[in-house]
Amino acid sequence: MLLYPEFDPVAIRIGPLAVHWYGLTYLAAFAAFMLLGRLRLRHPPYAQLAAEGQWRTSDVDDILFTGVLGVILGGRLGYCLFYKPSFYLAQPLEIFKIWQGGMSLHGGMLGVIAAMLWFAWSRKRALLQVTDFVVPCVPAGLAFGRIGNFINGELWGRIADASLPWGMVFPQSGSFEPRHPSQIYQALLEGLLLFIVLWLYARKQRSTGKVSALFLLGYGSLRFAAEYFREPDSFLGTLGLGLSMGQWLCLPMIAGGIALWGWAHLQHSRSAAL
Repeated sequence: MLLYPEFDPVAIRIGPLAVHWYGLTYLAAFAAFMLLGRLRLRHPPYAQLAAEGQWRTSDVDDILFTGVLGVILGGRLGYCLFYKPSFYLAQPLEIFKIWQGGMSLHGGMLGVIAAMLWFAWSRKRALLQVTDFVVPCVPAGLAFGRIGNFINGELWGRIADASLPWGMVFPQSGSFEPRHPSQIYQALLEGLLLFIVLWLYARKQRSTGKVSALFLLGYGSLRFAAEYFREPDSFLGTLGLGLSMGQWLCLPMIAGGIALWGWAHLQHSRSAAL
């Protein structure tokens, strides 16, 4: 088994200023989005739309700005509503204490959807055209976020078999038994693997909505699987059918992905028949 290396959460200290690794992983995620967004403008149909002046590189910056707001607001509100509703309803001012931790990735995604709704409305563009552009750029940021979780020594995995070569002891878990490094699993699955699949799929012309549908299906399924290796939140444990809160929140994503894929396929078939 391996011992968690106990990273110093502070990457750089300059006098009273402390730059945390977790903040740097967020910056890396934002930088990756800016780079990938510009590359995405070379893919169909956006290359043609860019040539016509309907999409510009400045749109990538605007999407990033609104998306960051969506991640922060949605992630915080999602955590408060999904994981500790009674606590935050009784003490609503605690919602604003983001520095104490507590963010929900599913809530962050809902926040990003709201941000994309606003962006699409403000630019008079179809929502699915916007989301099809955005989602292939998202998994890279998710991977950086999970690496940040690992460096922070948080969101560790469930207890693993002692024979697992990469089983890792996280002393901060209160147990010295080997655990799955679930943060790394998630970085590789819903980060790297999902990025490769989506990026390759989105390089060719696809029916409107299918890229977004593949993201919902892919993320929902991979996160659902990874949750079997991640320790459930101590204040929730497992819920109905032995599933974690994260798994229950993935089920609507998977269902939505299937529904959107079917809708997009039907719309394409109807257009081809005309």
